[in-house]
Amino acid sequence: MSEGRESRIGTGQDGLAPYAAHADASRGRLVFEPSSRTRTPFQRDRDRIVHSTAFRRLKHKTQVFVAYEGDHFRTRLTHTIEVSQIARAFARALRLDEDLTEAIALVHDFGHTPFGHAGERALDRKLQGCGGFDHNAQSLRIVTALERRYAEFDGLNLTFETLEGLVKHNGPVRGVGLGAPLPPQIAEFDARFSLGLELFAGLEAQAAAISDDIAYNTHDLDDGLRAGLIHVDDLQQLDLAGDILREVRDRYPALDPVRTGHEIMRRHITRLVEDVITASLARLEAIGPRTIDDVRAAGQTIVDFSAEMRTQVAQTKAFLFKRVYRDPRVIGVMGLAEGVVEDLFDRFVLHPSDLPTAWREQADGLGDVALQRHVGDYLSGMTDSFALAEHRRLFDHTPDLS
Repeated sequence: MSEGRESRIGTGQDGLAPYAAHADASRGRLVFEPSSRTRTPFQRDRDRIVHSTAFRRLKHKTQVFVAYEGDHFRTRLTHTIEVSQIARAFARALRLDEDLTEAIALVHDFGHTPFGHAGERALDRKLQGCGGFDHNAQSLRIVTALERRYAEFDGLNLTFETLEGLVKHNGPVRGVGLGAPLPPQIAEFDARFSLGLELFAGLEAQAAAISDDIAYNTHDLDDGLRAGLIHVDDLQQLDLAGDILREVRDRYPALDPVRTGHEIMRRHITRLVEDVITASLARLEAIGPRTIDDVRAAGQTIVDFSAEMRTQVAQTKAFLFKRVYRDPRVIGVMGLAEGVVEDLFDRFVLHPSDLPTAWREQADGLGDVALQRHVGDYLSGMTDSFALAEHRRLFDHTPDLS
């Protein structure tokens, strides 16, 4: 259990805030397991996530730039580690369970395809006949079915709180105002083990979600600078990054461009983190939740930016979309990557015999829809490098994504 920590707003028996997730009050797992003598349920979740195959694959999955463009750009793994580090800072500041917060942060990108959002777009098009593709829903499928490491169950058999955080870290996924159909992977699992899809998740999940925003907004600026898509002076048009740029240049007028960029990024993260902590503590004071169920029923996200900072973050996102994500060089490479994923999907659906042995055996006897979903499961787990290797094995020409 967590020890020696006092809450700024009340204290639970285990040293956490009363509105935190308490490991000894976990709602448990789908498949019952005896308690560990040395670890809390949330610590066990975190450890299972770190030791999973899906976690290791994140090393070779693209964030924004394909890995072949240089080894200094972020991958899904480095992004995940950055998110986890920021999320733990929020957990300490708000007196939340750090192990649960870390577990949710570490698992949140498991369902991403090779080649980032390019691969996701391709699979979503190909799977329209069976519910489309959603990386968050695929993350759930990986940890509840596709990971096969344990003798007594498929998946990782994570606790309710970790699964709830994985599925709902961005808010409820079913209820009033949520018109999009529920992804089938989520609907199917929720029928077996209800995750309260109409409610908000606990603060640990909210901390992981806002950390994701902070990490990718900052490191996509950094990677954009490294790639030469933007210049340090371009940041002057942004309220947040521009103010930090002026602050750095006033203090270090002779600083070289590389260190200037690093200095801007570390201060960028600090400002965003400090804003979230201040704004979140204010919301906690105003709402006054006494339990995690009060947090779930609050009807709003509590761990979030202030209104002013939210406007500045939206400005940064719009800048990144225009100058980085929609840059013709990025669009061109991502278009080729989409083609690779579509080629592989079509090939494996038409010729399941080309699948690896275990996947081929599982495909035997599947109907059209089930086979397409099966192929989607296989492709979504691929790394960038493996997807390209498979394409070279099966096709006469594979595009150069460098």
